[in-house]
Amino acid sequence: MNYNYIIYEEREKIALITLNQPEKQNILSFDLIQELSGCLRQVAQENSATVIIVKGAGDNFCAGHDLNEILHQDISNIRHLFQTCCDLMILIHTVPQPVIAQVHGIATAAGCQLAAACDLVVAEEGAQFATPGVQIGLFCTTPMVPLSRAVGRKKSLEMLLTGKFISAQEAKEYGLVNRVAPKEKLEKETWALAKDIDQYSLAIVSLGKQTFYQQIEMAEKQAYQYAKEVISGNALMDDALEGMSAFLEKRSPVWKDK
Repeated sequence: MNYNYIIYEEREKIALITLNQPEKQNILSFDLIQELSGCLRQVAQENSATVIIVKGAGDNFCAGHDLNEILHQDISNIRHLFQTCCDLMILIHTVPQPVIAQVHGIATAAGCQLAAACDLVVAEEGAQFATPGVQIGLFCTTPMVPLSRAVGRKKSLEMLLTGKFISAQEAKEYGLVNRVAPKEKLEKETWALAKDIDQYSLAIVSLGKQTFYQQIEMAEKQAYQYAKEVISGNALMDDALEGMSAFLEKRSPVWKDK
């Protein structure tokens, strides 16, 4: 896979996608969004990778949208840009592989949105997160969607209404970040999390990810009914039969990803 705005590689069944516009702080230009979306679809289709890591080249993770693609544009172009970005965020939830954001430097506006939309986040201890659109008169309404679902009402509103940065440690305390690591250990910590997941059946992990995002929007009773049906079907899958048998026989399971 050849790209102009991202770098793709795969190692030990882990897909690594690097946003590669460091001179522009890896802003989510329309072209980069399209490439990232296409890459995610390709990884999902090939199904050879078990986990996806998204990171930024240079000194920062991602500084949001390219304002030159918004300023003085007609509404149809603006709407198309934001729709394409929203589609990317939804795609992250629908690809079978868990997606981990490896964040260093700043993650602002749509960059914060990208991190929040990822299934898991590992951040360097000096990383900072913000939704500063209010400061330039362009409220971060699309970043609001995953942010409010990850962080909760009070803190997400504070971030949105003030535009101020929060630290990686604060982000962890409020649920935006899973793990915080020193700069020199960021890649190692992200890789360790990816390998923690990689050891399991992709079919089962994917089922769990899909079910999580389906049930989270449901009322409790409906969620239980849905989850009951999923786990009942899950119990008949090849890897469930293998996993339960291996546990009872006190041996390691051999996954078929089925």
